[in-house]
Amino acid sequence: MRFEIITIFPEFFSGFFEHGVVRRALKEGLVSVGVRDLREFTHDRHRTVDDRPFGGGEGMVLKPEPLAEALESLGIAAKAERGLSSPTLAPEITLKDGAPNSGVEEAARTGTQVILLSAQGRRFTQAVARELTRRERVILVCGRYEGVDERINSLYCDMELSIGDYVLSGGELAAAVVMDAVTRLVPGVLGNEASSEFESFGIMDSAISTDETGIPRSQHGSGGLLDYPHFTRPAEFKGMVTPEVLLNGDHQQIRRWRREQQLRKTLENRPDLLEQAELCDEDRRMLVDLGWRPSGWPVGRRQP
Repeated sequence: MRFEIITIFPEFFSGFFEHGVVRRALKEGLVSVGVRDLREFTHDRHRTVDDRPFGGGEGMVLKPEPLAEALESLGIAAKAERGLSSPTLAPEITLKDGAPNSGVEEAARTGTQVILLSAQGRRFTQAVARELTRRERVILVCGRYEGVDERINSLYCDMELSIGDYVLSGGELAAAVVMDAVTRLVPGVLGNEASSEFESFGIMDSAISTDETGIPRSQHGSGGLLDYPHFTRPAEFKGMVTPEVLLNGDHQQIRRWRREQQLRKTLENRPDLLEQAELCDEDRRMLVDLGWRPSGWPVGRRQP
């Protein structure tokens, strides 16, 4: 798998590539990366990559010409040339030939995905990260200032992604987040393949295939919930004792306790996840005992 990053700050990534799972994946050849300096695709002595927005307003906008040249240097043609329609533009905007834009069409499943990192994008999730591992190449376009000229998004990008409901100074941090989250899911990158299954936002039990024959599993797949709390040696620390259930060797009890803790942690910190989670009847009983009331739940009712 290969990542290509387009940025005006290529030096931002030098330290990022030297640590953790990304470093290991690069060293072992499981992923590769190229960083393109957007200023190399300018043609004036000031190497200008931005300009003021049409219509007025604060800030600057990344110009379309350097971005288009950078993408085309990576072999990315405009969508119309690839037989794809562009995302919907504002009603007044038309394509170069004067024909109105016809609407949204999902990008063809090719080996390459072009992603614009932007606060206006869909939210980046673990599910999106898993989907991106199926691509041979992921191109990450780092926005800056007020963003990029929308025609780049419409004409070249397959997806617009945001890593959260907040605004960053630029897309470089977001690109690092996406690359890290995707890289650790590439087969062979983690020392234990099950690590990416039994964690927050992980897959559900029915999709997990890492059980060893005859050995009871003490973990639940999270099924999109948050992970359970973890403990290690020493068993007692500053007066706080590790829960006894984790020390008794009973895998079934441990598994049930961990599931309850997953549900408790999710209810406390991300109750929104419960509405779409894969929950069994036992999960729902635990949640009701913890005080959960799903949307439309009758007041006073105890059992699901």
